This record gives sequence, C-alpha cells and structure tokens, in this order.
Amino acid sequence: MKWIPVVLALFLTACSSSDHKTYYQLPILSSTTGTTSGSSIVPQGVQRQLWVENVSVADYLAGNGLVFQTNDVQYVLTQNNLWASPLDQQLQQSLVTYLGRDLPGRVVSAQPASSVEQDVLNVNVTGFHGRYDGSALISGSWVLTHNGQTTQRNFNLTLKQNEDGYDALVRILAVGWQQEAGQIAKQIK
Repeated sequence: MKWIPVVLALFLTACSSSDHKTYYQLPILSSTTGTTSGSSIVPQGVQRQLWVENVSVADYLAGNGLVFQTNDVQYVLTQNNLWASPLDQQLQQSLVTYLGRDLPGRVVSAQPASSVEQDVLNVNVTGFHGRYDGSALISGSWVLTHNGQTTQRNFNLTLKQNEDGYDALVRILAVGWQQEAGQIAKQIK
C-alpha cells in the first residue's frame, strides 16, 4: 500500500517527460482569386515558362523545428513541433502550385525547361515564424530574371494569429505564403 503513491508519482513523471513529436506540413489552400486549377490549354509554342529555381530559407529556419520568436531578440527552435519535410521544399512546392494557378497560360515548374526562353524566379525567405504578440511573420525577397532583365522585390507580411497553438501558426503561415505568391504573380504577369 505504501508503494502506490511512489508508483503513481513515477508513472506521472514518465508521462510528463515523454518526447511526443508532432509533424507539420503546409497545406495547399484553395484559390481566393476565382481562378481554377485547370487552366486553359494553350499551344506549346505560345506558353511562357517560369522556372522556380530556388526557395532558400535563413539558417535559423532551415532546421526541422518550427520557429517562435519569444521577444525582440530571442528565438526558440522547437524540439517536438517539427516540419514533416524541409521547409524550403514545402515553400517551393506550394509556390509552384500557387503561381501555376495564378498565372494561367504559363508553365510553372520547379525544374528547368528545355527551352532557353524561360523566366527564372529565386526566393529568399528570411522570416517564417510565430511571434510572442500572436503574429506570424513572413519576410524575404525574390528575384525574377526575364529576357536578361532582373527585377528584385522585398516582402514583409505580418498576420494576426486568431487561435493559439502550433496548428494555428502553421495555418496562418500557409495563408500568408499564399498571399505572397499572389503578390508575386501580380507583379510578374
């Protein structure tokens, strides 16, 4: 009978120190612009091509853990809330999907085309994390090369998180990334 509290305490300690890991993947969101995912068929010779060559992330975002900014100078890389696949790959794949949807009549790919006449887009993400004030931040820059001309734009989004938790953070980051993809599409049309 004396051992029951000891066993119960050991059991509770074991449960509270478990390393339960949760994995997250950015969802691909429905179009908000009214375009459909099935764009019209355009003859191959007429289609412009866009190669999303690279989406790079800052070093602190390149790890497996989600990132949370705890004050103006401190960041926490989570140990148990992890990206299911590398963040740069998720961002590139979703960007290709969104741009393909938002730029009808254009072939958008993460692979180079055999044609030399293609636009090339590179994106550098410097912020993609939650913040202590309940916001999600997405920042960086992109460079488009079109007919030998280079265009560079910076982006900086701050979105309010309506719910607490990492699930809500990942969802609002996905919303912000879709919004940024829409802005890129508008500027490179």
